[in-house]
Amino acid sequence: MAMFKVSRVETTPFEGQKPGTSGLRKKVKVFKQPKYLENFVQSTFNALGAEKVRGATLVVSGDGRYFSKDAIQIIIKMSAANGVRRVWVGLNGLMSTPAVSGVIRDRVAADGSKANGAFILTASHNPGGPTEDFGIKYNMENGGPAPEGITNKIYEITTTIKEYLIAEDLPDVDISAVGVTSFTGPEGQFDVDVFDSTTDYVKLMKSIFDFQCIQKLLSSPNFTFCYDALHGVAGVYAKRIFVDELGAKESSLLNCVPKEDFGGGHPDPNLTYAKELVARMGLSKTHPESNPPEFGAAADGDADRNMVLGKRFFVTPSDSVAIIAANAVAAIPYFSGGLKGVARSMPTSAALDVVAKHLNLKFFEVPTGWKFFGNLMDAGMCSVCGEESFGTGSDHIREKDGIWAVLAWLNILAHKNKDLSGKLVTVEDIVRQHWATYGRHYYTRYDYENVDASGAKELMAHLVKLQSSLDEVNKIVAGIRNDVSKVVHGDEFEYKDPVDGSISSHQGIRYLFEDGSRLVFRLSGTGSEGATIRLYIEQYEKDASKIGRESADALAPLVEVALKLSKMQEFTGRSAPTVIT
Repeated sequence: MAMFKVSRVETTPFEGQKPGTSGLRKKVKVFKQPKYLENFVQSTFNALGAEKVRGATLVVSGDGRYFSKDAIQIIIKMSAANGVRRVWVGLNGLMSTPAVSGVIRDRVAADGSKANGAFILTASHNPGGPTEDFGIKYNMENGGPAPEGITNKIYEITTTIKEYLIAEDLPDVDISAVGVTSFTGPEGQFDVDVFDSTTDYVKLMKSIFDFQCIQKLLSSPNFTFCYDALHGVAGVYAKRIFVDELGAKESSLLNCVPKEDFGGGHPDPNLTYAKELVARMGLSKTHPESNPPEFGAAADGDADRNMVLGKRFFVTPSDSVAIIAANAVAAIPYFSGGLKGVARSMPTSAALDVVAKHLNLKFFEVPTGWKFFGNLMDAGMCSVCGEESFGTGSDHIREKDGIWAVLAWLNILAHKNKDLSGKLVTVEDIVRQHWATYGRHYYTRYDYENVDASGAKELMAHLVKLQSSLDEVNKIVAGIRNDVSKVVHGDEFEYKDPVDGSISSHQGIRYLFEDGSRLVFRLSGTGSEGATIRLYIEQYEKDASKIGRESADALAPLVEVALKLSKMQEFTGRSAPTVIT
């Protein structure tokens, strides 16, 4: 058993190590600076406190993006030096964010220990590669992201840090083979356990869904299936679940070999970046497909986000979570006893609100960030939740879960198609029936990525100032379009957590219209440089004769109002968004 010593290394603070909604994200070249990653990891250990770190079991893995393998070895050495008892690492350093959450909550060591937390190495849907993005976040013992109290403390420590601890003489651990490597240090034995996380994750999914029912659907000649992992970590789980367990053809998997640079693509499961899947599903205007599959889905880099498509049909994430909630009790075994409640992020459309009201469910509107859902789930107040940014999940873990969402849709489709001898009930059929029952929330999101940060802040300040006089706002709106409803409320969204009483302010600027329409403006914390402005535009329509319009046509008046009211081009210099969803 190899011995190691603990070194104390002097260091000085780096500016800007403040975690956003999903950890710290920067360019790889920033993370590769000597002592940069080490400072953040030590600051996290210091924020948690020695009593929580010594003797702990930690998970260290991620989406496999460039610099991940180097980072894992650094964190292993620092964990040993800080008195951690064992580190669990996914085979080849790969573990999806939802799988990490599941491992924290469910996996048990030989001595009965469970994980105390995790360093997850991911920048989610951001590009990877030597010139692209890297990220790191810490998840707590409940499997969810660290709360603001911890992330704020981490940041404070990064501004004053003077030293970090590391076992520099600890040899690198082979993470390409399953097994336990043991070392001895000043505080006793230290183990690194490399394991195949797909086994744990498959077991979890089989405890939630009716795999036999889904398998019957996938084996039907009338049903065809396609899944695109965008060269992210979801590919590790896709073959095991969709092919080995559910019997889908291997040819139905696209881009399921994880790559450090995601194949040079942008691992964001939306209509702009998932080009190959969009084309295969018959939604590409330039490359029309003559016979698309009945069902298609995509994942982001760390497999916590999802996009669901039908044949020539896109399901908005806001509609997706509402439809899952509306059908969960009847279709998914895990929810057969009923839903405890449902929740959505503030920018997400109000489609879920209508379902909650219809089914008499507890409903919560929270700021962007999965930790807010986690609080509700820990308190037994929420079963299903979602964000418009392609994140959907449930209380089986404390992260959004892309493969869970795909299986939820497949289980609902399987339930609707129990009699496979009849006409297939399609994804589009389910969505249109939902609109007929609950009304349709026309919805779009405009992303302005990497804009000048000062211009973005000026735009937001302008929108807040306008809210001081709604009469003035309505004069401006009427001058832009006379076919748009009256603004009846404007604010900066503030949330008081019903569980711990904490207050989260400045969570986005809202303009609410008399007919239920909404405009929301928000600065996103998911980029690695510059600022990203997200504009959300929503129009509710309950007239059944008007729910079949093209979304762009229905929303055109509100889009024009939003761009001119905010002076988007004036403040950002952009004549068009980077991405329209």
